[in-house]
Amino acid sequence: MLRLITDFDGPIMDVSERYYQVYLLCLQKTKYPSQVIHKLTKEEFWQFKRSHTAEKQIAFKSGLDAEQAQEFAKIRKETVHTEPYFDYDVMVPGALEALVKVKEAGIDLVVMTMRRVRELNYAFDKFNLDKFFPKDRRYCLSNDYIKTRDIEDKPLLMAKAIKELPPATEIWMVGDTEADITAAKKHGVKMIGVESGIRDRTQLELYEPDFILEDLKAAVNFINRF
Repeated sequence: MLRLITDFDGPIMDVSERYYQVYLLCLQKTKYPSQVIHKLTKEEFWQFKRSHTAEKQIAFKSGLDAEQAQEFAKIRKETVHTEPYFDYDVMVPGALEALVKVKEAGIDLVVMTMRRVRELNYAFDKFNLDKFFPKDRRYCLSNDYIKTRDIEDKPLLMAKAIKELPPATEIWMVGDTEADITAAKKHGVKMIGVESGIRDRTQLELYEPDFILEDLKAAVNFINRF
């Protein structure tokens, strides 16, 4: 049995608009009344995110001072994973087609994400994704899980999945971050980094995935060749 484990945000969901709207909110809440700031365009902002620029650095590039940058980062952390803003998420072009192709090919499909249960369910309900991922093929964080860092938490999810899922002759992971790559490599899973998410090719290359492809659709087509 061939198994494909995919991250959710990045390969399936495009979160760029959510992150940008939260950025705009943070600017609005932290700037002084008469302060002249440099509001980044969405393209500029997302380029900084994809190159792994720290939140405070993004604040500085927007014209905020050190005290404001600290508040900026705090508000961002408290807001970016809240339900009103999840409504800005959209599916990555071609992702739905890729999921259909995986199912038609009889590949065992698993989602593995740093979203909490309620956050994942929100997207599943909105985009009708339940049919692709039965409940025993969903690996995410509990609603009360205390996060540390994704690069530490995600390998724990991978260990849980490998322990609980039935044996597979071949396992592939598709993801867009260093956490995905670390989780896959730690557990001997073949890893495809995709450029449709929050890290650019340069950042992905630092963690040495087996392959780097454009998106989930390209990854599925690649896997289907074997």
